Amino acid sequence: MKKRLWRIIIGAVLFTVATIMNLNIKWLDIILYGITYIIVGGDVVIRAFKNILRGKVFDENFLMTIATIGAMLIAEYPEGVAVMLFYQVGELFQSYAVDKSRKSIASLMDIRPDYANVKRGDEIVKVDPDEVQIGDIIVIKAGEKVPLDGKVIEGSSMVDTSALTGESVPREVEAGSDILSGCININGLLAAEVTKEYEESTASKILDLVENASSKKSHSEQFITKFAKYYTPVVVIIAVFLGVVPPLVLKDASFNDWIYRALSFLVVSCPCALVISIPLSFFGGIGGASKKGVLVKGSNHLEALAKTEIIVFDKTGTLTKGVFNVQEIHPEGVSREELLELAAYAESYSNHPISRSLKQAYGKEIDNGHISDVEEISGHGVIATVDGKKVMAGNAKLMKKMGIPYCEGELAGTVVHIAVDLVYAGYIVIADEIKADSAQAIKELKRASIKQTVMLTGDVEKVAAKVAGELDIDEVYAGLLPGDKVEKLEELLAQTSEKGKLAFVGDGINDAPVLARADIGIAMGGLGSDAAIEAADIVIMTDEPAKIATAIRISQKTLGIARQNIVLAIGIKIIVLILSALGITTMWAAIFGDVGVTIIAVLNSFRALNVKNL
Repeated sequence: MKKRLWRIIIGAVLFTVATIMNLNIKWLDIILYGITYIIVGGDVVIRAFKNILRGKVFDENFLMTIATIGAMLIAEYPEGVAVMLFYQVGELFQSYAVDKSRKSIASLMDIRPDYANVKRGDEIVKVDPDEVQIGDIIVIKAGEKVPLDGKVIEGSSMVDTSALTGESVPREVEAGSDILSGCININGLLAAEVTKEYEESTASKILDLVENASSKKSHSEQFITKFAKYYTPVVVIIAVFLGVVPPLVLKDASFNDWIYRALSFLVVSCPCALVISIPLSFFGGIGGASKKGVLVKGSNHLEALAKTEIIVFDKTGTLTKGVFNVQEIHPEGVSREELLELAAYAESYSNHPISRSLKQAYGKEIDNGHISDVEEISGHGVIATVDGKKVMAGNAKLMKKMGIPYCEGELAGTVVHIAVDLVYAGYIVIADEIKADSAQAIKELKRASIKQTVMLTGDVEKVAAKVAGELDIDEVYAGLLPGDKVEKLEELLAQTSEKGKLAFVGDGINDAPVLARADIGIAMGGLGSDAAIEAADIVIMTDEPAKIATAIRISQKTLGIARQNIVLAIGIKIIVLILSALGITTMWAAIFGDVGVTIIAVLNSFRALNVKNL
């Protein structure tokens, strides 16, 4: 970039000198303008010829070379040099703009760990994060990045999670807390046990998402690529006809005059404004979303989000905290303590939020030696052998499947029924809590022109209806298995308009098929499962449903900016092209139609990075 800047400065000085001197000495003008042209545009001419040899003829380098050399050949030296000079200014500006956008995103994603302090015996060894294994103990000093995902085993501190979640307020972590790679340890000394290898760590996955996002082009970007492919050769053919045919057909027509018009036509026809500004708009939108803790895996997903008509939610862990607390224990034939113990042991191997709440309520250490033959039935519950007894813990569907009579009363909350050796032993009522921002999220989505909000859940209808009523969700479908969710989603997809999109928001492993099937899959990245995050197109790093509305507003703004740039660039170019063909404007107008419009479009693209008020 510095070399280009110095060439532009030297070229501008020589151009100014040549213009001011205006000696009207042909050979001297040729020398002065020729030297200036070589300094300013020599690299463009070289690139044009190299591309021709590679079979890539019709690009901006070719257009600029033909137009400027043509102007020089018809003795329009100032215009020829000026076109190349201002073209290089435009290219410099574009390079700066792209570099600034990349740096902006890079600064947001400055989470790649340089090293990890691994505790080996009494020593602490500094190693590459790739070399650290699951189970290793790492030490994170104050001011250091957390190199890998882990669980804190010693120490307490405040950690800065802004690079991952966009949250400005640090989080407190202590022994037992999960800690994510990419966070910065602010003030304390932490020792943590590594739970994921570097390739599977949060930082690595985020970096991969951001780095590969630009490869998935939006429809707007694809349109521009196709447009430029056919547009440029058509324009060159028209310019040739414009320069050759009229002087042969029209009386008193000058070859120099029509060639000048054709060259001006070529200058303004360069599609730089479109080719640069549209991808830059989406790049900025992805960067802006990252600032808010929303990771978008590609421009195509950002564009699709702006067209969303229906948003479908999972309940547990998405609209609710997924933190269940035991509210009631109703034993039959056993004591309360025994019923809770049986449930905790049966659910001991499950990571489901309900299972965790049962183990937490039990509060004692579970001896896994007493447990065998554990079978988790998706959408039903768990069957396990505890001390030789076959214990079943799950919902009403599990009891029905096993043919066990159970309590069918009106129960508020999530109910876990327990049976021992096919004999009903009672039930435990567990209640979840709605996330603080869930109601606000639904309101904001409706303000963002979302036509319909839907909730799909495996929970009982009574609980689902209660949550949906509190949040003002339009439709709710309860008691669904993972396969049922996919079927229901298919029905909802049929309700969207031709260009409308459906988004599904989930967090659990059972949501992965639905996330993959939806037009846009949105996963809660904080507490969400790896399977859900992998299947999703967009990841909400803060676990806040309200961020979905923010992401939609960002996508709508980005798409609006891209459309503005398309209309601006094509509109002005068409006007200047017509005026150039008619001989009404000079090559200076053509320069504005190319470089000027490019600069305006690029500046407009920068607005996509500004998401403060969204």
